[in-house]
Amino acid sequence: MQATIHIPQHIAIVMDGNGRWAIQKGLPRIAGHRKGVEVVRDIARACAERGIAYLTLFAFSSENWRRPKEEVAFLMRLFTNALEREIGQLHENGIRLRVIGDLTRFEPSLQRQIQRAEAKTAHNTRMTLTVAANYGGRWDILQAARRCASNALNAGRPISLSALNEADIAKYLAIAYAPEPDLLIRTGGEQRISNFLLWQLAYTELYFTDTFWPDFNAEAFAHALHWYRSRERRFGSISAQREAPAYSAKAV
Repeated sequence: MQATIHIPQHIAIVMDGNGRWAIQKGLPRIAGHRKGVEVVRDIARACAERGIAYLTLFAFSSENWRRPKEEVAFLMRLFTNALEREIGQLHENGIRLRVIGDLTRFEPSLQRQIQRAEAKTAHNTRMTLTVAANYGGRWDILQAARRCASNALNAGRPISLSALNEADIAKYLAIAYAPEPDLLIRTGGEQRISNFLLWQLAYTELYFTDTFWPDFNAEAFAHALHWYRSRERRFGSISAQREAPAYSAKAV
């Protein structure tokens, strides 16, 4: 018997296709990024209304610095403006904002703005919106391993390699405060995870759609959730072992 899944607790999204959406419409690529911010607002609202506890968005990867300098500069300004414009609404809606990634490469002014936004929403509990910026999954695992080793040495307790386990590393991951994603959505037609949450996606359901992110509306989001509900999440077991009472948003 398949265990019934009503709603995912944690959704991660690779927001792909902004530039291609704009080019198809004869617009500059930056127009797609601007439209993409509007979609973030709509999808975050939809998640909060459905009782989804965690939404994690891949906004800027550590590889995106290779893009044209003008586009990168625009993305930084867009990030800054979005923080200024949206943080008040997020706070009013009880949504906590967290930003993960190697933020040291950003301008000090942007780093301070991120810190203020996180502090303003720190006590909100309705939903946690995580933005991955200058983030890479390999970087995340590496920095977690380094922090694990460093903290053990500083505490005078060198790590025993034979005793080292997954939990020792996992607690230092950038998104250790959240459960592992139940559902990954990638828009734009590509079918890969592109160095996003490599550790955390081990048992995540992967949903790929050709829809470009600027066109990913409420209907497209509902379709992704419907697809998710059709999945059987066995986590290495067999179906018979998964026979259990259905769980709902309240249960998770």
